[in-house]
Amino acid sequence: MEKRPHLDILLCAPRGFCAGVDRAIQIVELALQKYGAPVYVRHAIVHNKYVVEGLKAKGAVFVEELDEIPETEAPVVFSAHGVPKSVPADAKSRNMFFLDATCPLVSKVHVEASRHFEEGHEIVLIGHAGHPEVIGTMGQLPEGAVTLIETVADANVFTPKNPDTLAFVTQTTLSVDDTREIVAALRARFPSINGPHKEDICYATTNRQESIKAVAPLVDAMIVVGSPHSSNSQRLVEVALRSGCKVATLVDRASEIDWSLYGDLKSLGVSAGASAPESLVEEVIDAFAERYSVKVETKTTAEENIAFNIPKVLRNLEVTGAKAAS
Repeated sequence: MEKRPHLDILLCAPRGFCAGVDRAIQIVELALQKYGAPVYVRHAIVHNKYVVEGLKAKGAVFVEELDEIPETEAPVVFSAHGVPKSVPADAKSRNMFFLDATCPLVSKVHVEASRHFEEGHEIVLIGHAGHPEVIGTMGQLPEGAVTLIETVADANVFTPKNPDTLAFVTQTTLSVDDTREIVAALRARFPSINGPHKEDICYATTNRQESIKAVAPLVDAMIVVGSPHSSNSQRLVEVALRSGCKVATLVDRASEIDWSLYGDLKSLGVSAGASAPESLVEEVIDAFAERYSVKVETKTTAEENIAFNIPKVLRNLEVTGAKAAS
């Protein structure tokens, strides 16, 4: 039997599920447990196909808009990314029973944006056009109240109505370094711009990027387990490439690995976006273990022990499946 080449796998920690994702999945799981199927979910609860398919198999029905839901007493769950104010208003007008799985850190940005608006500030949102979180944050305020800035170039040409009454908020899943550059460009042009009391980019996004920065220079290639629709997963690949790793790819699961990229590989870094379950990380490691003699080591750059409360109506239920997905 041919001897398999040796491969050192350096596993990033923290990686994978964050507290907001864990909470959102628990909300759907517990709603199914308490009320039975169907439970309707507006938009993918988190950006991971494997998680969504697993919940579908248990009776969750995913829709993009509320008008796709028939008249029903079944629960309707809003995704972790947050929704415009018009969505709960529409749900109330149709007497829907809804559960809000918006990540509390996204809700914090919504509150900040509303506070700035009430104080008479013109608001800039740093984020990616079309992302559900951005749509949700912009939808907290009247149309035209928020200007989206995606790049330093956008920041350099932005013309506010009044430079002295500016405030900014950011999407929670951005590149820490890119955002820092955009904020610096805005502050250079508008020194009195108001920012959040505490950075809007969430702890999990920051921690996962810092972990990648520590591992990427040490390995020949990096794999990030995550969905192409996941902003925080996409950013991890970018951070790996910027940190000196020549090959960094995003895969939803092991079946997507392009083996042509890994000829005489000696070392591999593995991480996962905040909506990717640990079982998919293990699947990727197992796939490499079939081709290489692997030695797995974990590099820990931060400890995470944050947990968010679930809605009161679902508390005191035993979680029979939510943790299993992670």
